[in-house]
Amino acid sequence: MNSIVINVGNSNIRFGLFNGDNCDISWVINTKPYRTADELYVQMLMLYQTYKIEPKEIDKVIIGSVVPQLTKVMSSGIKKIHGILPVIVDRTTPSGVQAKSKQMGTDIYANLVAAHNLYPDRKKIIIDFGTALTASCVAENGETLGVIIAPGIVTSLNSLISQTAQLPDIELKKPKSVLGLDTVTCMQSGMVYGFLGMVEGFINRINDEVNDDCFVVATGGVSHVYKPLTDKIHVMDRLHTLKGLYFLGKDL
Repeated sequence: MNSIVINVGNSNIRFGLFNGDNCDISWVINTKPYRTADELYVQMLMLYQTYKIEPKEIDKVIIGSVVPQLTKVMSSGIKKIHGILPVIVDRTTPSGVQAKSKQMGTDIYANLVAAHNLYPDRKKIIIDFGTALTASCVAENGETLGVIIAPGIVTSLNSLISQTAQLPDIELKKPKSVLGLDTVTCMQSGMVYGFLGMVEGFINRINDEVNDDCFVVATGGVSHVYKPLTDKIHVMDRLHTLKGLYFLGKDL
């Protein structure tokens, strides 16, 4: 069965084409500015043509969203393209994971569900380098052990640049040295090693609190910058959240 899975986030909308349980193709568009159903319809059709996707060959569309005002617009565009209503999943969708909190975001819930399905028989930490930086933990039996939410890395960088007169926009990558002698290197060191220290601190403190050495998965837009710099992250998977949404919606 072919499925399109859509993760509507605060910064980006990620699409994935699933053939069975495997995601063959993925692409991303910006969430803002918010689009009308007609604009999304045109943009999605163009991307389908680019990736040679035939709408009539799609059996199911699954949407998970943390932007309520876009959920209805996205659903309307999907119905216009595919002639079917999408399956909307959220923290109330049944799974092997107990969400515990009525305030849990769909993306965090999907991260827990994906980890529970992909890496069974151990405790897991999922670090999501998204608009917010989150760390969530799930036990072997699917019990949600808790979540940490901190300012996102790109969000923090954009705030730093916009609030200062002389700091430039920079590429987020490993700096040539920890101690910089030029502005770009200084900023890169602060953003990369500062947040790396935060992430490693999260992992250490969670491991101490749950009295275990958890398996750690990194996902989100800038996870590729941080994974090579630490041995505390075991796997980097940009499609991790999409996979969780797929597991939530595949049997509905």
